[in-house]
Amino acid sequence: MNTIVTDIKAKFKELGVDIPAEKIEERLEKLIVQFKVPKEEAKRSVINFFLKEHGISKDQFYDAMGETGISKIADIFEVGKWFNLKAKVVQLWENSNPSIFQVGLIGDETGTIKFISWEAAGLPALEEGNTYLFKKVVVSEWNGKVEINLNKSSSIEQIPNDIQVQIRTKGVVPLVKVADISEDGIWVDLKGKIVQLWENSNPSISQVGLIGDETGTIKFIKWVSAEIPTDLVEGKNYLFKNAVTNEWNGKLEITLNRSSSIEEIADEIEVSTKDIVMTGAMIDIQSGSGLIKRCRECNRSLTKGACAEHGKVEGVYDLRLKAVLDTGTITQDILLKREITEKISGITLDNAIAMAADALDQSVVVETMKQKLLGKYYTVSGSRVDRYILVESIKKESFLEPKLIQELIKEAEAL
Repeated sequence: MNTIVTDIKAKFKELGVDIPAEKIEERLEKLIVQFKVPKEEAKRSVINFFLKEHGISKDQFYDAMGETGISKIADIFEVGKWFNLKAKVVQLWENSNPSIFQVGLIGDETGTIKFISWEAAGLPALEEGNTYLFKKVVVSEWNGKVEINLNKSSSIEQIPNDIQVQIRTKGVVPLVKVADISEDGIWVDLKGKIVQLWENSNPSISQVGLIGDETGTIKFIKWVSAEIPTDLVEGKNYLFKNAVTNEWNGKLEITLNRSSSIEEIADEIEVSTKDIVMTGAMIDIQSGSGLIKRCRECNRSLTKGACAEHGKVEGVYDLRLKAVLDTGTITQDILLKREITEKISGITLDNAIAMAADALDQSVVVETMKQKLLGKYYTVSGSRVDRYILVESIKKESFLEPKLIQELIKEAEAL
């Protein structure tokens, strides 16, 4: 906060106005600490307050900050400085923060940089692939990396001239292993096996799931706007080219956009998994369990007979179980594929289809599973994927051994 105070004070002093540092700090602290306003938005608000108080126009203030000419992204490194840029929107990212209007990557001939367009700025929406003139954007820092912010002082103008975006690091996108991916905003090539495709209801996402290699696994997102024709299939191996890393909710993932491509490869990749073993009571069976239908083309589960990628399709039946285990200390989501679901429930896929046909209702299958499984203890082992454990083996505990009971008691007493 001291840096922001010093910066604001210095900028006003250049215009002949000496504002006491404690006044600036008081307003900043109230916005940032009390009202949880992001630092850059708080800074803009404080500047606007003192501009109004001293009768200084925004144009006069920002012109004094050296906003002349067009800068290149490679020249953007000084936090708190204002720039004009010509850049192309490389990618728009999914966003759940109500304060943020749009977030993603923009680029020019010298590189790419993350941008945030704040909801309060009231700026027009950007579109992937279009080129814009950005005026009065300010540089901030997040997790040790610079990014640009578009606020009420900024303006956006679409321009016709196209830009060849430089997406390569030192001229070459590196071929990396999953374990090498450690920061966001990096362009990479990756060879991996599709471990799992996840159910997706977001119309902006073409496919989402998990890709892995011998060093680990990572979430991937293929955006609809990327217009990549390849449909990924579970168990097959692919080369992702020009994918970009992104941090979401504290976890790294890779995304495929218009600059990316996918190639199926003959390499046989063994995916590294770290097994987790857990014992607990099954306390819930979640929606999407039991008898489901999947798309014949991409293996996605269907919603009301429709695939998010291929629309209305006939589909093929499958069984799965999405459940919750309670160990006494934590609750854990688990995911069981067909073979494991059949084993633990005693209901085969053919049985489930017959049950649904007799009752004219697919939900009869999951209701039967609930009656058989809920409240009983199980030991499961498998690998962690996002919030789930992908169960590779499951064993019903007809009784708990004294040693296991003591371990559970100790864990509960430690809370």
